Amino acid sequence: MTRSTQTYGCAGAQSATMRVLFLPAIALVALALFVPIFAASDVSYERIRAAASEPQNWLTYSGNYQGHRYSALAQITRENVAGMTPTWVYQVREQERLETSPIVVDGILYITERNHIVTALDGKTGQPLWSFTGSRASARGCCGRVNRGVAILDDAIFTTTFDTQAIALDRFTGKERWRTTLADPKQAYSSTGAPLALRDKVILGMGGADFGVRGFLIALDPKTGKVLWRFSTVPGPGEPGHD
Repeated sequence: MTRSTQTYGCAGAQSATMRVLFLPAIALVALALFVPIFAASDVSYERIRAAASEPQNWLTYSGNYQGHRYSALAQITRENVAGMTPTWVYQVREQERLETSPIVVDGILYITERNHIVTALDGKTGQPLWSFTGSRASARGCCGRVNRGVAILDDAIFTTTFDTQAIALDRFTGKERWRTTLADPKQAYSSTGAPLALRDKVILGMGGADFGVRGFLIALDPKTGKVLWRFSTVPGPGEPGHD
């Protein structure tokens, strides 16, 4: 049996300006028609900090730095939700578990289709604006080769691949800017989480605890991909807390 994974755009019965993206276990609401508050190239740290002031966008994983995962949009209600109908469908290219949380900025949706594909979609039509395909190198993992989404800062998109590559892309073209290896996938490290973009750092974490690896957080320079620091979440020999 084959499984079909699709991205839907929907319009409410009473409003043609509404777009809704349905993904497995995710319902994210975004407006298709609005007046941008910032210039198209500016997704600054300050703008992400003030994400609550523009609920038509979804500027970071979980919606804000507090991790509320709550949308203040009120166009969809108990009274009109039954009247919603699809207006567009985007079919991802590979049939696999889809766990991405889209980033939504000024009418553009940024999604990961699998652990090595990033796509920008027009929120009004569902048409791809660009798509980036990274490496498909093998890596060991416990629970599927999934990816939970991207991060955005200024004019760059940040993503990771299952085989622990961190990649920066141009937000408008999808062109790769830099790539940094975070760990050795041959040692059972993997990467599935969405990056966290801050003022001058991009924070990422490692998977692989199911195979006994020592987990860590790592900070990269968003302009160059240079490693700024690394913090092991499990104390090593000689460190406080190691038994």
